Amino acid sequence: MKYALLSVTDKTNIVSFAKGLVDLGFTLLSTGGTLRAIAEGGVEVTPIDAYTDFPEMLDGRVKTLHPKVHGGILFKRHEKSHVDTVKEHGIGAIDLVCVNLYAFEESYKQKKSEADMIENIDIGGPSMVRSAAKNHKDVLIVTDPSDYDTVLDVLKEGKDDLAFRRKLAMKAFSKTAYYDSMIARYFKEVTGEEDDLLTIGLKKDADLRYGENPHQKAAVYSDPMVNSYFSHLKQFQGKELSYNNYNDFNTAVSLAGEFDEEKDGIICVGLKHATPCGVALGETDVDAYKKMFEADSLSIFGGIVALNTTVDKACAEEMVKIFLEVVAAKDFTDEALEVFKQKKNLRVIQVDYEAGAMKKEMRFASGKVLVQDTDLDAAEDYKVVTDKAPTEAEKRDLLFGMKVVKYVRSNAVVLIKDGMTLGVGGGETSRIWALENIFNHNPDRDFTGSVMASDAFFPFDDCVKAAAEKGVSAIMQPGGSIRDEDSIKACNEKGLSMVFTGVRHFKH
Repeated sequence: MKYALLSVTDKTNIVSFAKGLVDLGFTLLSTGGTLRAIAEGGVEVTPIDAYTDFPEMLDGRVKTLHPKVHGGILFKRHEKSHVDTVKEHGIGAIDLVCVNLYAFEESYKQKKSEADMIENIDIGGPSMVRSAAKNHKDVLIVTDPSDYDTVLDVLKEGKDDLAFRRKLAMKAFSKTAYYDSMIARYFKEVTGEEDDLLTIGLKKDADLRYGENPHQKAAVYSDPMVNSYFSHLKQFQGKELSYNNYNDFNTAVSLAGEFDEEKDGIICVGLKHATPCGVALGETDVDAYKKMFEADSLSIFGGIVALNTTVDKACAEEMVKIFLEVVAAKDFTDEALEVFKQKKNLRVIQVDYEAGAMKKEMRFASGKVLVQDTDLDAAEDYKVVTDKAPTEAEKRDLLFGMKVVKYVRSNAVVLIKDGMTLGVGGGETSRIWALENIFNHNPDRDFTGSVMASDAFFPFDDCVKAAAEKGVSAIMQPGGSIRDEDSIKACNEKGLSMVFTGVRHFKH
């Protein structure tokens, strides 16, 4: 007699799978809700406690943790001592195990109590999965309902070879590793403690057409333990997001999320190749968009736009005048959504800004993983270091500029006036080149009365002098260079104010 043990939380298609196994000559063993579902489906099934002759106990915590279960799964069918042992103890061969685990992930998302979370930590399930996967040469381990039909077909055709069994074992161990990673991270969250092991489980959402370039394969995965801007997206129209779209979208929305609509006003972020090209505050959504467009009408073509407010018809009508890849906003009016239909490939996405930005950032580097806190809410110590102090209007623009410059590749400088970027310079190996690029790319722009924000200190006074020549009136930078006094002196001589923050904002 060959047994199949079925014990699943997700009961999708479990009755039809059970029927198929019986037709193939299996005797079914099962537990709890799975047993009831199979029996109600008209399929003969044996309760696990009848098979083990040992009652389910401790509110279901102990039901499959028994030698007749694990012995039947783990014994090597071609090793005489194993065969003799199980025969001696009356243990039958369990040749197929179908298990999926308690709904720990769903319980976490539903913010259930700690007691409920503990009860949703599966013990018997992972034990059976790992036992069967370890002994995959003799036991088929099925953990995914989408595999049911394939398994039945393979068994019917007698093609359950080692390659197929290894594939099922791979999926099984991936499932238990993913499951355990969530539990470990839950306890780190509860305790507020960390150890030397970083466990992360990611679930594939979709394969992408390609990565940064067409010859690169790519996919997008979700982290079930993270609640961020990507957790609650609603896409109204347009093609699926590409690899580059995801990357750019993340930067654009993270920058827009730094501004609270009620406290800071309406912000519009224009972004191209993961770098802000125009950022502006406005009285309305269309006002902010027009100012952002004016900031850099060339670069925004084919870019991404993100707003921290509801987009209305007037704003949508302005947006569809040019080619954009993505428009992201807190919400959209029905009239705006109708306007966007003119551009069927335009991705229009609602963002839950309440979710907040990621608290941690990770980067893979040739076998190493770098992890850091996200550059948010730094305790900056603003200190005026020049004879002249910035005006209230200049202070607002300086603070605005420091939020923007955090999202520009280092070395980075941003010029701002009246809540609008006049130029964004970044990604240069010398800070003066980043500043000169702004002036060179905007030869007809009047920078008089603008302010400058820098992501790091000035090692020389060249940026101060270049900015002064163009009419920049105030500067904000971290300070900390051994030549700070040179920059302070240059500001005083040119009549500029300068503020040190004490916090660097490199972005590499």
